[in-house]
Amino acid sequence: MAATPTHFSVSHDPFSSTSLLNLQTQAIFGPNHSLKTTQLRIPASFRRKATNLQVMASGKTPGLTQEANGVAIDRQNNTDVFDDMKQRFLAFKKLKYIRDDFEHYKNLADAQAPKFLVIACADSRVCPSAVLGFQPGDAFTVRNIANLVPPYESGPTETKAALEFSVNTLNVENILVIGHSRCGGIQALMKMEDEGDSRSFIHNWVVVGKKAKESTKAVASNLHFDHQCQHCEKASINHSLERLLGYPWIEEKVRQGSLSLHGGYYNFVDCTFEKWTVDYAASRGKKKEGSGIAVKDRSVWS
Repeated sequence: MAATPTHFSVSHDPFSSTSLLNLQTQAIFGPNHSLKTTQLRIPASFRRKATNLQVMASGKTPGLTQEANGVAIDRQNNTDVFDDMKQRFLAFKKLKYIRDDFEHYKNLADAQAPKFLVIACADSRVCPSAVLGFQPGDAFTVRNIANLVPPYESGPTETKAALEFSVNTLNVENILVIGHSRCGGIQALMKMEDEGDSRSFIHNWVVVGKKAKESTKAVASNLHFDHQCQHCEKASINHSLERLLGYPWIEEKVRQGSLSLHGGYYNFVDCTFEKWTVDYAASRGKKKEGSGIAVKDRSVWS
């Protein structure tokens, strides 16, 4: 009696946890025997290899990262991109939080009393804590494009909310506006046409610095564009300081002497920092003339 051939079929879905090898065979001892199905579970390692083979066969180049169980994974070397961050955090916890400043962090858990409000650029190269050594609890920090302060009369922004909270609730004693070299926001401002694109979020924000651009064009239009931008980077700081005095509750505290306004300029090309302070008494006269603010205590740290 001739044997009935055995037939095999393989499921080709390597992504399913229920991928099976189905073995179908017809009994060889007569037609009265029914067909039987045997199911064998594919090991996870085999499924992973099948997935890799399918990707290779497709000719598609994997991207840098994929998401697995909510964690970003580098496909090229299969390392978690947060590994370094995790190690830095654990080192901070062990060396700073627990060993060196436990009482300080314990107090910070209950309340904050920063001396500074810092308004800095969102540029990844400009970190006030790294550059100026601010420690947790030292500075209430706002970072936006081109470190701009919008006028008091304009609509609400997160920067204005931070001003209100830090000055009226936290009672900071200093506001420091920090500009920096090669600022992309200032470059966008200097390149922007007067009309611009009102649909652009960037345009609608950097237009806040329009007065700084106009003053720069008035005195530096004959300079190279890079030098115009550098001039505008510093001019916009002073215009922001001037606008701060347009907030009634800020000006009141400055007049009373409980709040001081400062400008800072970080040049990361040669690593220098320039700092100055608003001279409120002298600025009142300039305000009447419409000629900006007066400054004092200017110094360069190099």
